Amino acid sequence: MACVNRRKPDWLKIRLPKGQLSVQVAAVVREHGLHTICTSGMCPNQGECWGCGTATFMIGGDICTRSCKFCNIKTGRPLPLDPQEPAHVAESVRLLGLKHVVITSVDRDDLADFGALHWAQVIERVREVNPGVTMEVLIPDFQGRLEWVDRIVAAGPEVISHNLETVRRLSPAIRSRATYDTSLAVLRRIAASGKIAKSGIMLGLGETEEEVLETMDDLRKAGCRVMTIGQYLQPSAANVAVQEYIRPEVFEAYRETGLTKGFTHVESGPLVRSSYRAERHVK
Repeated sequence: MACVNRRKPDWLKIRLPKGQLSVQVAAVVREHGLHTICTSGMCPNQGECWGCGTATFMIGGDICTRSCKFCNIKTGRPLPLDPQEPAHVAESVRLLGLKHVVITSVDRDDLADFGALHWAQVIERVREVNPGVTMEVLIPDFQGRLEWVDRIVAAGPEVISHNLETVRRLSPAIRSRATYDTSLAVLRRIAASGKIAKSGIMLGLGETEEEVLETMDDLRKAGCRVMTIGQYLQPSAANVAVQEYIRPEVFEAYRETGLTKGFTHVESGPLVRSSYRAERHVK
């Protein structure tokens, strides 16, 4: 089911959206000193998401304590947490009139709670200021400390996501500090709480079809209900190289397979990212 041609195919050639909505989002983010994956990650779906009243904020700063081979976020010693960030995120959601918000973060292994209490404060403040908004949070693994996962659950987001990123065999070479089994434990804890558990993987890193199907099975056994599958694109020369560009029909076949395995929702396509069509996953 793979395509081994490494030249970027036509279906991956995109144009980032421009227009008044993009200007508005950028202005609000800049005014409040926020970071969004939509803009910093040059997400190809930002126009569609913003048009649906959805945006993704990244909290905890823009410096990560890990150095995953697929990720282009800066690595190093992060700055102290901004105590005003919960208020700034909540007010930005209000100003933008968002119906659904996705929140993610860098890893904060430098903190005793790995940033979990800050996470909870952001979620609770967004809810307080925007009582009608629905929320998805894409959380780190908190080094497997499940009591901090419980704190996120208690804060009350509708969907809690944690990405496996890749198949078991490739995980040690692609991810920094995170492990496949720790991530499954986090997802298992989320699902056991009754919250919608969601995860995602990237294709094109050298995985086999059998490994992708095994990953689906592992996620379902953990209670994961929503899955995203997208194409890995090398963000810089310092990151791991793309091994394969997967054809759109292969992504569609994985989507159909995922539904037969019991996922309630599968987003699978070359340009799919973790927060793609996130507003639909609440249902």
